[in-house]
Amino acid sequence: MSDWKPIAEIADDVQSGRVKATDLVEQSLAAIEKHQEFNAIIVTLAENARAHAKRIDEKVQSGGNVGRLAGVPFIAKDNFLVFGAETTAASNILKGFTAPYQATVIEKLEEEGAICVAKANLDAFAHGSSTENSDFFTTLNPHDKTRVPGGSSGGSASSVVLELAPFALGTDTGGSIRLPASFTGCVGYKPTYGLVSRSGVVAMGSSLDCVGPFAATVDDAALVLDVMAGKDALDSTTIDRDTNGYVLRSQAPDAPRPKIGIIKEYMGDGLESGVREQIDTAIQKLKDSGAEIVEVSLPSLPLGLAVYYVLCPAEVSSNLSRYDGQRYGHFTSDAENLSDSFTRTRQSGFGREAKRRIMIGTYVLSSGYYDAYYRKAQTVRTKVIKEFAEAFEQVDFLLGPTAPFTAFKIGENTADPLKMYLNDIMTVAANLAGVPAISIPCGKSEGLPVGLQLMAKQGSDRALLQFAHKTEELLA
Repeated sequence: MSDWKPIAEIADDVQSGRVKATDLVEQSLAAIEKHQEFNAIIVTLAENARAHAKRIDEKVQSGGNVGRLAGVPFIAKDNFLVFGAETTAASNILKGFTAPYQATVIEKLEEEGAICVAKANLDAFAHGSSTENSDFFTTLNPHDKTRVPGGSSGGSASSVVLELAPFALGTDTGGSIRLPASFTGCVGYKPTYGLVSRSGVVAMGSSLDCVGPFAATVDDAALVLDVMAGKDALDSTTIDRDTNGYVLRSQAPDAPRPKIGIIKEYMGDGLESGVREQIDTAIQKLKDSGAEIVEVSLPSLPLGLAVYYVLCPAEVSSNLSRYDGQRYGHFTSDAENLSDSFTRTRQSGFGREAKRRIMIGTYVLSSGYYDAYYRKAQTVRTKVIKEFAEAFEQVDFLLGPTAPFTAFKIGENTADPLKMYLNDIMTVAANLAGVPAISIPCGKSEGLPVGLQLMAKQGSDRALLQFAHKTEELLA
C-alpha cells in the first residue's frame, strides 16, 4: 500500500486540520534519507520546506484557505529554478549557482500550497535518456539497482516510485518524462507544447521543451497539470488553458466510444517480445471495453529520430552558449585573457555529452551545412506535424509502446552514443509535432515495468487525460 494518499485527499486533510503540513514534509524528508542509495536526489530544501509548511499550518489554524495542493510535498528536477538551494542542472558548470527568481511553475504550485522538498538528479542539462550523463552520479532504477531509470528526468521518476513525494516535476524534450515513467512504472505526462510555462527552467531545445508531472496516477497528474497550465507573461510561447480545466471528472454514461489508432511504425520487429505482449494485452482490453481499434501509419516516423538529433543539438548549441564563465556559474580564474577564459571554463565545466551536442549543433548550423542538414530537418518536421494532424482526423487517440524495451543495464550503452540515442525512438515524434502524450504503466516484462504511450491532437490534453484515466482503470 502506498505511503501517500491521492493528492486531493492529502490537501483536504491539511485544509481540514486532520494532518499537519509539517508532518508531511518530515515524512518526505525521512523517505529521502531512507532511500539515498538510489541517488535520486541532488539536494534537499529542508529548511525552506519546513518554514513553508509551518506557514501553511498557521494559516489553517487561523481559518485561511491554503490552496488545492495544501501541504503536498513535491520534488523538482534540478533544472527548475527554486529558492533554497543551488540549481545545477546536474552539470559542474552550474555548481554554486543560486537562483535569483523561481520558475513560474514553482510559483504556481507554491501559491496552491505545494511544498518543494528536494531537487532531483538528471542527465546534465537534460542531455540523455538514462541519467548516466549526470556530472554527479547515476540514479538507480527502483525495481533493479543494476539498471537505469531512464532519462533525462530519471531522478524525478524514481522519486515518485520510491514514494519520496506524491509527485515530481520533469521536462520532456524528446521523451525525458515518458521514457523514465515507462522504465520505472509511474505516470509521466508531456502536455501540448506551450501549455505549461518554461520560464525559470534551464533551456535545452526551446522549440521542443515541455514541462510536465510525474505521479502515481493519472488523476494526480491531471490535478498538478491543472495548477501549472496556462499563459505566462514571462514565456511568449505559452497558450491558453482549456476553460474546463484538467481535473478529471466522470464521463457521461453515453459518451461516444473512442476511436484509437495503433501506430504501425511502433509495432515492428524492433519491439521486445515481453513489451509486445503487454501492449497487445492492453489493446485487447480496450477492444473489450468497446473502443474502436484501427491501424494508423505515419510514414515519416522512422525519420523522426534523425530529425530530432539535428534540430535538438542545434538549439542546444545556441542555449549553452550563455555558459561562458563571465556572468554566473563555474569559471576558470587563471585564464590569460577573455578567449582563454571562455575555452577553459567550457572545457572543464561541460561534460562529454554536452560537448558532443554543442559540436553537432554548431556543425549543422554552420555555413555550407545549414541547408544540407538543418533546413532539411525542418522540412521533415513539418511533414511529421502534417501526418499527425491527418491521423487525428481519422482517430481520437494514437497508441503504442513508450519504448521498445524495458530498462537496460547501467553502462550497457554508454560507449555507443548512437545506441543510446535510439532509446528515444518512440517518444521524439510527439515533441516534433507538439502534441500531448502520456506514459502509463502497462504490466511488466521479466519483472520490469512496461509503459503504454497515448497521444492526442494539439490542445486535447483534457480528453487525453480522461482517456488515459479510463485506460489506467482497465489495466489495473
